[in-house]
This record gives sequence, C-alpha cells and structure tokens, in this order.
Amino acid sequence: MENGELTIENVGNDFLGLKKIYLSPPHMSGNELNYVKKVFESNYIAPLGEYVDKFEESVKSYTGTKNALAVINATSALHLALRVLGINSGDKVLVSTFTFIGGVSPVLYQGAEPVFIDADEYWQMDVNLLEEALKKEKPKAVILAHLYGQLGKIDDIVYLCKKYGAYLIEDAAESLGAFYKGKHSGIFGDFGVFSFNGNKILTTSGGGMLVSNNEEWIKEAKFLSTQAKEDFPWYEHETYGYNYRMSNVLAAIGVGQMEVIEKRVKRKRGIFELYRENLSDIAEFMPEIEHSRGNRWLTTLLFKDKEPLKVMEVLYKNNIESRPLWKPMHMQPLFSNAKSYVNGKSEKYFNKGLCLPSGTAMSDDDVRRVCDIIRNF
Repeated sequence: MENGELTIENVGNDFLGLKKIYLSPPHMSGNELNYVKKVFESNYIAPLGEYVDKFEESVKSYTGTKNALAVINATSALHLALRVLGINSGDKVLVSTFTFIGGVSPVLYQGAEPVFIDADEYWQMDVNLLEEALKKEKPKAVILAHLYGQLGKIDDIVYLCKKYGAYLIEDAAESLGAFYKGKHSGIFGDFGVFSFNGNKILTTSGGGMLVSNNEEWIKEAKFLSTQAKEDFPWYEHETYGYNYRMSNVLAAIGVGQMEVIEKRVKRKRGIFELYRENLSDIAEFMPEIEHSRGNRWLTTLLFKDKEPLKVMEVLYKNNIESRPLWKPMHMQPLFSNAKSYVNGKSEKYFNKGLCLPSGTAMSDDDVRRVCDIIRNF
C-alpha cells in the first residue's frame, strides 16, 4: 500500500494459486442467454422491443409500482426524475451524504444546489437533521439513499417531505428486494430509481429503472429519454432530451435476472448471517430497522480495533476483494463549499468500516476463508 492506495505492484505474486473472491460479481440464473438469443433472432437490439416491455412489467409486478421506465443506469433515472419535477438552477435539493456520487451528480446536471444530510444509527438519512434542513433551506426535493440495500425511518421521512412541501425521490439503486412493512423500497416517494449495474444484486451489465405511481410523470420521462422527439414524421423538437433508454439486449438479461430475485436476497442475507456469526466479537454490523427486510447487497461492518485499510490490504494479498464504505459527499473535494447538516456519524462509519465480499455465488467455505484471514490478521 502506497499513499493509501492498493495496486497490483504492491501485492506482487502473493496471491498466485489462491482462488479469487470478488466483492459482488454478476450471477446469471441460466435463462438470460436464452432470452438474449431470442433478441438476436428478432433483430430488435435497439432501445425498444418486447424484452424492454417485459423487464418493466417484471419490476412493476415485483415492487408494486404502477409505472416503470427502463433506462441506461440509475444516474440517468435520477436525472429524468429531477427534470420532470422541474428542478433547475437556484433550487436546493437535500441529499444523503453517505452515498455514491451517482446519487448526487444529477443535481449538478440541473444546475441545482445539493445540501447534504448526515446518517443516523441505521446508517440512513437522519430525520432530525432532515427536518432542520427542510425548515432552513426550503428545498424543492429530497433524494434519499437506501444505503447498502437497507431502509431507514421512511415513514418519518415521507411525513416530513409532505409537511414541508418537498418532492421525495428514493435512490433505491442498492435496494432492489428490500421491503419495509411489506412495501418495497422505491415506491414510498414521488419517484424511485433502481440500479442494474454489474455489481448490484441483479445486473443487466449496466442499466437502471425509474418508477413512479404518477403515470404522466413516467410518460414525460420516457419522452425525454428518447431525445424528446415530437409526434411528427420528421425529427421535430420543442425541447431537448437524452439518449437514455435501455436496449432490448440488456433488458433480456434483466428479465432472466428478475426470475431469481428472491433467491438472490435469501443468499445475500445468508452470507451476512455467516459473517456475523464469525466476526461479531471484533466488529459491529450494519443494523436493520424494525419491520424491514433489507437485501444485504453488501455485508458491511465497523471494526472495533482493526484498521479497515490494513484489513483490505491483507485480503487483497489473499486475492480477495473488499472496499471501504462510501466516503461521505460532504467530505469530498468537489463539495468542499457545499452546505451540510452533519453529526459525525457518516465520517465515523467511513473511517471504521469495510464492505466484505458478498457475491451470491460464494460458498460458505469462501465466507469462512474471508473470516479466518480477518481474524488471524
């Protein structure tokens, strides 16, 4: 490790002969290839076709949302949500600070101002800080990240957004398969977005889904996602749009993946429990709020004494991937001048935490191998 960075040069040949364990690799169910073959046979490989429709229908059926739009990634889905809601320059948007940059960048695309809200004891958006910011900042919208596939105090957050007149967009990129009181993540607010990136619980290689119970909003998002072409024989444009629609090829993969979502959640949660059984005396694991079922996309923990980057280095030398927790957005150089409402929790989590390998194709022996290396380090 040099300057806090891990490189192949640092590791040398230490891992030769050791089985590679990835952080969260794709896991195909078996039907994806059959569906992709059908797409090629039909020659509908562009951003339209029966599998785009089928993929959207499968997400609607599973999550309970009334409308869904398949797009190229979750960031584009968030961008469309902000555009449809009229978020523009001069508007403020409250955003979870403990998250990935993709959940914040669309605010910048629209020229709006992100204001960051720290985490609570469940690692999710703190409702007390949220209300304080809602009162003072008078934002037009709130982007709530469901971190690492878990939900926070969503009832309170929905209430506060309605009380102070702010739209609620759920960044459910990591939380497909997560429920609270029997209701799926992403459908509590005005919009929700899911990610199907290569490392998510389900993947289409790259992809996203925008969902809402407001049909007109999804129609507007679809219009914008296909270059905002008006209904003329020629290309007529009264406004600008984007090339954001998902291809039929990737959607075919998604249809196959959706068939095994519950199996994937069950295995993710089983991996989490095995880690907790073996490491709970040396680490604290991300808690799960009452009345919820998270998907445990990644098993995440806070070490009591060990230094996360040193653990990461030891795992890397044993051909095992791991990753630090998200560095809070308010700590990023890009947002050094941004407003933030903080309590120190996300910074603590970042400094003490690590994401462990959580791929659904891992064996129990793979998990135990990771645990043994961590314990013996």
